[in-house]
Amino acid sequence: MAMSIRTNVSSLNAQRALFNAGNDLNKSMQRLSSGYRINSSADDAAGLAISTKLQSQIGGLNQASMNAQDGISMIQTAEGALDEITSSLQRMRDLSVQAANSTLSDTDRGNINQEIQALYTNINNISSRTQFNGQAVLTGALATSQNTTTSTVLNGGPLTTEHTAAVMDIDVTKATAGTTYTLSSVAGALRMSATINGVATTQDVTPVVLASGGSQTFNFSSFGVKFTIGANGATTAANTLVDLAGKTIITAAGSGSAAFQVGANASETETATFFDTRISASNYSALNTAISTFNGATTIANANSLLTNVDSTIASLVTSRAALGASQNSLQHTMNNVKTTSDNLAASNSRIRDVDVAAESSAMTRAQIISQSAVSVLAQANQMPQLALKLLG
Repeated sequence: MAMSIRTNVSSLNAQRALFNAGNDLNKSMQRLSSGYRINSSADDAAGLAISTKLQSQIGGLNQASMNAQDGISMIQTAEGALDEITSSLQRMRDLSVQAANSTLSDTDRGNINQEIQALYTNINNISSRTQFNGQAVLTGALATSQNTTTSTVLNGGPLTTEHTAAVMDIDVTKATAGTTYTLSSVAGALRMSATINGVATTQDVTPVVLASGGSQTFNFSSFGVKFTIGANGATTAANTLVDLAGKTIITAAGSGSAAFQVGANASETETATFFDTRISASNYSALNTAISTFNGATTIANANSLLTNVDSTIASLVTSRAALGASQNSLQHTMNNVKTTSDNLAASNSRIRDVDVAAESSAMTRAQIISQSAVSVLAQANQMPQLALKLLG
């Protein structure tokens, strides 16, 4: 090779080697400090795409596992209350057997009836008050309440007198399912009436005059019902009362079914049915009638009738509890499977994205040695033009 002082080819080669070794050293240090083999798409574009999808699945599965655990907790909450309800029914049965005995007087049976009526009230109280995250689980109304087409207050429905005004934005999501809410005009106010858990309740909201383009929201917060009247023209409060009085809002009966999202993808759910355990004219009606009849006449015949209906109710309750237990076991198996899947996906993602510390440490050491060697060679290459100067001397 010719000797030149303008272009030091050896130095340029050494510089290029030093630059490459420096890049390799920086990349190794970045990987070891972050713990990731892939820190940007430039490191491995295809690997990053696969890893991102795996991370989405892992995050979804971990949340699904928590959802399943929450579902189990919800079932266990209902199960705890059901155990108390069953105990109350068993006690009611014992009292019915006692009341059916001829050694007791009517006064004695009257005293027994006091406890039976207290148990009846307590069962309904437990059923109505047992909640999980604010949702009643033993009233058969877990599903979000919806306004039915049988309602006479419907979204978009125009008013009769104030024909330039219409009902809009009906919200019954917080209302009790399977309930009829009746509107009436009372002393210049719009009154909503309904019977909730056997208790008749009312609430009044006063309508106001609306200008064109105005609106008023009738918020019956006691019932969880609200709707808005929107006006395209001026309206009067009196005419609004006339148009709404006598109308009803009827919510669909709840299914009592809860859907638990137990997968990483949409619609991967499992359901559990939380039934209505209240004793009323529409639910466990035979037992409700027997309790009422015994309360009216504490006879041996009525005690035997009560005993028969308590047995029937306990049998029905046991069947429903078995269904809840099956749902709980199913959720437990699903949760175990989700955890196993998540662990395996995490292992796969680790192989793609995580750095192999042993291999990368070796690569960093190699890059360090090459860098040191390149620096040494570069120093020697930079001395080579000095030899040419000696020829000129």
